[in-house]
Amino acid sequence: MISMLRSRRAFVRDVVALAGVVSATGGRLAAAPVPTWTIGCLNRPWTKWSCDEMLDGVKSAGFSVVGLQTPTKDDLFVASSSADYLATLKKKISGRGLRAIQGRIRTRDDGPWDEAAKADLRRQIENAAVLEIGTLINTGVGKPAQYEGWYRAMAYAAAYGAERGVKIVTKPHGGVTAAATDLLRCLERVNHANFSIWFDPGNIVYYTGGDPLAELEPLLGRVSAFTAKDCTARNGEVMIQLGTGKVEFAPLFRRLRAAGFQGPVMIEGCAIGDTAEATTRHARATREFLERTIAAV
Repeated sequence: MISMLRSRRAFVRDVVALAGVVSATGGRLAAAPVPTWTIGCLNRPWTKWSCDEMLDGVKSAGFSVVGLQTPTKDDLFVASSSADYLATLKKKISGRGLRAIQGRIRTRDDGPWDEAAKADLRRQIENAAVLEIGTLINTGVGKPAQYEGWYRAMAYAAAYGAERGVKIVTKPHGGVTAAATDLLRCLERVNHANFSIWFDPGNIVYYTGGDPLAELEPLLGRVSAFTAKDCTARNGEVMIQLGTGKVEFAPLFRRLRAAGFQGPVMIEGCAIGDTAEATTRHARATREFLERTIAAV
């Protein structure tokens, strides 16, 4: 009887408190602010076309930021050794009112760890600084014999990047970075505050068949960016419209929001059309899907 009375009193107390909150907010419950994460687009959907067509597509699809993650035979981005190329690329980006925030840093995985290997990493980081790119990603290596060298290269890059204001990140991509346990090991072995995780749920599905939400959980607090990419199945298709594969984006965004994630969210996957213009339409639809999904979490 005493237990039931206490429960009733607790229920009444909670109802009264809730009524006060509703009254103070004009008859509705106060909601936490909608996330204001930057939504950008990586260059991958347009790799069949020129850099100019890619930048035009990113702009036309409604983005203000671009990631230069996937080099092509004509555009090496930060891996270029030409100062003229970098200056021209920078003008192309700024001339469209865009801002490049991410690029790819490559490592010499089968060569010796010598001054040339270190100089190559330094040059790419310096090129990123020239382009005002704040983050460089490396997606890891697949051969176990290469793991130790990769940890060492990432530690070196993270330290040098910290001096130049360039973050170094990795993401799920099989091999040394396949799943959360592997990524946690990467964080431990690289052991630098300037090294973090760029989470990619589509790659979790593609490389491991795992649950992206479960794989995200132990990484919270070390996730500095998010790749918006879906996937049909393990070893399946990733260049599809968001929401048509295995990834459930709303629960991921809710968990990131609760953990204080600051963004950005960068689209990598969308359907590839027969033309650059058709691909741009798919990218625009993908942006709109993301905006709706994030606004609803």
